[in-house]
Amino acid sequence: MRILFVGDVMGNVGQTAVTTYLPKLKRRYKPQVTIVNGENATHGRGINQEVYKDILTAGADVITMGNHTWDNNEIFDFINGAKKLIRPLNFPPATTPGVGYTIVKVNTVKLAVINLQGNVFMGQNLADPFTTVQPLVEQLREETPNIFIDFHAETTSEKEAMAWYLDGQVSAVVGTHTHVQTSDERVLPNGTAFLSDVGFTGPYNGILGMTRENVIQRFLEQMPTRFNVQEDSPAVLSGCVIDVDGQSGRAKKIARILINPDHPYFDD
Repeated sequence: MRILFVGDVMGNVGQTAVTTYLPKLKRRYKPQVTIVNGENATHGRGINQEVYKDILTAGADVITMGNHTWDNNEIFDFINGAKKLIRPLNFPPATTPGVGYTIVKVNTVKLAVINLQGNVFMGQNLADPFTTVQPLVEQLREETPNIFIDFHAETTSEKEAMAWYLDGQVSAVVGTHTHVQTSDERVLPNGTAFLSDVGFTGPYNGILGMTRENVIQRFLEQMPTRFNVQEDSPAVLSGCVIDVDGQSGRAKKIARILINPDHPYFDD
């Protein structure tokens, strides 16, 4: 099984990058499952139904979210019926709409996809991600050994700790949220692929995708400043490809994908 994962789609620039490059990446890598994080997809804050459908049309099989899940109020109108959209598992289960995981069937093989959010420096007091995900992993492994986790978290240490905690129990733990692709991809000793942060897909010339002037102003003045997506910018697309033994669930290889003006995409 091959999994293609594309990080944090942000604003119109990110949407255009997905519609432009995702079909090409799927032709090149031929993944069985394609996962896209869409928590910043609509104007940099949350996702609406139109953009959700557009990302699916571009080739995504599952769309994951994160701490900006609820920033666009339109999500409440469709999330319960959006079978390919998952939000962080560790939101309060009794009061939170949507689901925290889904299962994709590829011929006779299944892949479980879990969305999870960290707690360190995230500004939200969610349930502990470690103790929340463990019983679900045990439950899912009765159905499939192939489990992918999008861990939406701030600190490298929390994400790396999760990967080691679940090494051998899941196929991959890949981080999102910081919008900066790291270069620490590896397969841990017991077969779990890990990457601290896959990076984001959006404006290359912004600051983490936001307008440079507003971010710099915030640092200079230390006053509340509204951040907007840097729309007048070329795009960056960040992702990774993971090869998994579909019978054992052990990852065999993980490789990063980075497309931007300094790393242009060339068709084979």
